Amino acid sequence: MATQAQSGGAEIDQQIVLPLSKAVEISMKSLKIRLGRSLITMSGIILAIAFLMSIWTSSAIVDGLRGADDAKINLLLQRKGIETGTGTEAANEERAKNTWLVVLSLLVCVVGIVNSMLMSVTERFREIGTMKCLGALDSFIIKLFVLESSFQGTVGTVIGVVVGFLLTILMSMGSYGTVIFDHFPALDILKWGVLAIVIGSVLSVIGAIYPSYTAARMEPVDAMRVDQ
Repeated sequence: MATQAQSGGAEIDQQIVLPLSKAVEISMKSLKIRLGRSLITMSGIILAIAFLMSIWTSSAIVDGLRGADDAKINLLLQRKGIETGTGTEAANEERAKNTWLVVLSLLVCVVGIVNSMLMSVTERFREIGTMKCLGALDSFIIKLFVLESSFQGTVGTVIGVVVGFLLTILMSMGSYGTVIFDHFPALDILKWGVLAIVIGSVLSVIGAIYPSYTAARMEPVDAMRVDQ
């Protein structure tokens, strides 16, 4: 009986070593089944990244207008309380303020992503217990959740970038008018957008590592006993 159990255990170990493509397939199916909760999870990522992109886009637009060195534009900026000089103390203070806003937005992004991923993982303890009872290894469960979080993080980040960009453009048009398009910093905004996508995607994966590891380390009996 012991020999059979050991051989059976070895067979199970071989069965649960699935290729990455299978893990991706399972992750995509799980996201489709849990579409409502996936959208709730992504909402935190969208808001955090939209805030980050809004700060960067607004700063790029103001720098573009300031760099035009036009008397009318400078007057418009001054009416909005924005320093038009580039080497003045006020300009340096404004630059430092923007830096702190970016840092704050990154902290909001990290907290939002980690909280969303933690909520998503802890809601699925019973599902994890079922998979472990069927012979799934801890590494396979971690792989599934990291893949799911990366999918949600990438999609949520892209949406957040678009939302933050569009809202900032509308607010800037309301403040400065269509003159922003005459000196539109397209390359700078594109650079910040790509950076925001990379940051959001990486933080989504990092934010899911600890919750998924904690869930994967649970005993099957304890995981099945968790109330949803």
